[in-house]
Amino acid sequence: MSLHIKRGEVFALIGPNGAGKTTLFNNVTGLFQPTAGRVVFDGRDITGSKPHQVARLGIARTFQNIRLFDFMTCLDNVRVGRHVRMHATLWDSLFKLPRERREEEKTTEEAMDLLRFVGIAKHANQYARNLPYGQQRRLEIARALATDPKLLLLDEPAAGFTPQEKVELMQLVKKILTRGITVFLIEHDMKVVMGISERIVVLDHGEKIAEGSPDEVRKDSKVIEAYLGKSA
Repeated sequence: MSLHIKRGEVFALIGPNGAGKTTLFNNVTGLFQPTAGRVVFDGRDITGSKPHQVARLGIARTFQNIRLFDFMTCLDNVRVGRHVRMHATLWDSLFKLPRERREEEKTTEEAMDLLRFVGIAKHANQYARNLPYGQQRRLEIARALATDPKLLLLDEPAAGFTPQEKVELMQLVKKILTRGITVFLIEHDMKVVMGISERIVVLDHGEKIAEGSPDEVRKDSKVIEAYLGKSA
């Protein structure tokens, strides 16, 4: 498996269930340690880095199964995401020194800006668990954006969405691009993939079977076989 993502694009990874898509995400973000090969980000070898180190370097992600802090407010969920960019020391925090207070105020302002960006600012003080499913997805994206990433990995962000929510998600991804963030996407909904991706890689049983533009991938015989099976 080999791929190269270009700065500023939407790059999609598709394939049947069990193909290895999330496993690849886990290797990139440090949840898994690859047994062979390298992960290179922005010219730097990050193979074997821990998740918090990967986040500090500028890679953020969402999860196939939403992982929010259920009994924290939406605002605090996003503030947690900002933690990797904070500089106050334990001493600053213990004694509430001016630097810590200024940083906390700035973090709150930035978190509110991100809630507005994803369209759920009115829910800032609600517990995350009380949001409808689609808005929980948006909250998870806001939390990932709070880490100030260069590369955002979205693992099946449209799963469980209504058709209208899928359209709104595509619009949100396009807005994310305007912030100078590259998007690496896993998604099963082909309308979403074809509608926003510039390049697509297809994975089947852990191997890359196709790569190209949406039109090229759509017509590839190996891709058709992987999704639909061989004709009788």
